[in-house]
Amino acid sequence: MSAGVYLDFERPIVELEEKIAEMERMAGERGIDVSTELSTLQAKLARLKEDIFSHLTPIQRVQLARHPRRPYPLDLIDRIFTDWLELHGDRAFADDQAMIGGLARFDGDPVLLVGQQKGRDTKENLRRNFGMPHPEGYRKALRLMKLAEKYAHPVISLIDTPGAYPGIGAEERGQAEAIARNLREMAALEVPTISIVTGEGASGGALGIGVTDRILVLENAFYSVISPEGCAAILWKDGEKRDLAARAMKITATDLLELGVIDEIVTEPMGGAHTDPASTARAIEDVLRRHLREISAWSVDERIRRRRGKYREMGAWRSEAGVHPAGSRAREPEDTERVGFRGEAGQGDAT
Repeated sequence: MSAGVYLDFERPIVELEEKIAEMERMAGERGIDVSTELSTLQAKLARLKEDIFSHLTPIQRVQLARHPRRPYPLDLIDRIFTDWLELHGDRAFADDQAMIGGLARFDGDPVLLVGQQKGRDTKENLRRNFGMPHPEGYRKALRLMKLAEKYAHPVISLIDTPGAYPGIGAEERGQAEAIARNLREMAALEVPTISIVTGEGASGGALGIGVTDRILVLENAFYSVISPEGCAAILWKDGEKRDLAARAMKITATDLLELGVIDEIVTEPMGGAHTDPASTARAIEDVLRRHLREISAWSVDERIRRRRGKYREMGAWRSEAGVHPAGSRAREPEDTERVGFRGEAGQGDAT
């Protein structure tokens, strides 16, 4: 864990690591055998990490999802895929650097990749617009997806965004229309589609490239209709209540799997993906290979039917006759009580 680049709840770990490093330094300078003391401290460090990272709160997982050293889509592409060839432009307005896309090979077979890319420093973040795509970014992504459909290449989306850019210019150029069109077109793509939430998966900005056959989420990533801060500001007029909002929104990978919103959680190394990007990439590769093999075996008609059914079946509604799945043919009365995603009444409406 790099000194100076750590989260508040990681401070005890950093302090103990610094103590171990100082002991090793002094032992080397003075020629003292401190192996017993080091062994004790290292065991304590392992227990401390296990205790902290096994009991993370939702907002702490949000912080890990935003960690400045977390692997971004281009980092993962470099480790998982080969022959990466980035393609540019929406053929209408501009090339949005917050949205990347191009061709690559996975296990030797061609695939089409799209993803949201943040920057590592201020200069790159300004170029990438902090990972918040403009409408031309979503139009570029759709252009490439249709290209993949033409040549029967699977589409893989790497999601990591705080949301679509909400600026005036983006709205003037049709941000909502661009995202809505992507939702419609992705629902009907004939090729296999998989999305992987690698960090932040916030709002329609994430969903704009996320309507896929399978949705995978890294263990410390999150997927939600709005950021915890935004939710807190709207519901309680206080962005500081983000912890309360994160708990109520059920945005962690575990919550999402229980609610049936996602298909699988991809395990991260202890401490988060940024501590070992290589093992994180290997975990994604293994899960991706398995799901892609299964989806590719379906016929086009079955694939589209399953994909559309997947989203119709999210959520439920309750009447006097009981609780009905969202895709139920039973008539929904006017006084029906809406129920959250496979949850209890009042936990949040299905959309």
